[in-house]
Amino acid sequence: MTGHGATKERGRQRKRGSTAFVLGGGGLLGAGEVGMLHGLLDAGIAPDLVVGTSVGAINGAAIAAEPTLEAIARLTDVWSNLAERGVYSGGALRRVQHFARTRTHAHPNEPLRQLLAEQFGDARIEDLAVPFQCVAASIERAAEHWFVDGPVVDAVLASSAVPGVLPPVLLGGEHFLDGGLVNSIPVGRAIALGAQRVFVLQVGRIDRPLQAPTRPWEVAVVAFEIARRHRFARDMAEIPDGVDVHVLPTGADETPRYADRSALRYRDFTKVTTRIEQAHTATRAYLADTAERTG
Repeated sequence: MTGHGATKERGRQRKRGSTAFVLGGGGLLGAGEVGMLHGLLDAGIAPDLVVGTSVGAINGAAIAAEPTLEAIARLTDVWSNLAERGVYSGGALRRVQHFARTRTHAHPNEPLRQLLAEQFGDARIEDLAVPFQCVAASIERAAEHWFVDGPVVDAVLASSAVPGVLPPVLLGGEHFLDGGLVNSIPVGRAIALGAQRVFVLQVGRIDRPLQAPTRPWEVAVVAFEIARRHRFARDMAEIPDGVDVHVLPTGADETPRYADRSALRYRDFTKVTTRIEQAHTATRAYLADTAERTG
């Protein structure tokens, strides 16, 4: 059972969905989500529902499988050693050769599948400790597809299939690409599933000012950002009365810009640890301030 017809599964998640964690996409910037998760659990806040997109699906599945500080420590270790895992391995020549051979993507997805298999084994979504869903983009239907059951590895791999970087994932005769193409920060999904308190774990890009593209590599980046921010802004504007939404801070001190090629540096692992620590510190401060103001 997958997709939108899963009535029984939706009912189960509505009943249990009072507090939701929504984890957005964003590549290596997703390291900050680990720090946010740490901060939430430090504050005694646990999810009743987890929804995720792309790298947020990876982090989200981990916390849904085991919402504990021990799991956060293991997730931190995985992120800290990504460079050695070869998920985006190979020099420029090797990537060009792979792209020339496949004509669609620069890297195979076997290293990422292996990493996910080590983390989740043969676990199924419906058996995770916390109800979990992740989204991918269906090529054939040109629509978002929500994975609500089935193997965790397959669903997360599909949600994380970045166009041009990794190949589409074929499941059930249908090809899937990165969920960020259709729903990068799925706040609306969590609310539709009955969440009354929503914590949004985002990677900071929604705060970065956009400028008209002036270089070839900026065109696709800016176009994608317009689409993803429009969807998120619409979801935030349509939050119903009685639903409490918190957009957690990243704590990042990087200059927020899109005017250079930094947006394309999806293999730069140098700031992973810093992003985790900054987001942890910022989230703890945010939650403490929120508790003080509302307590």
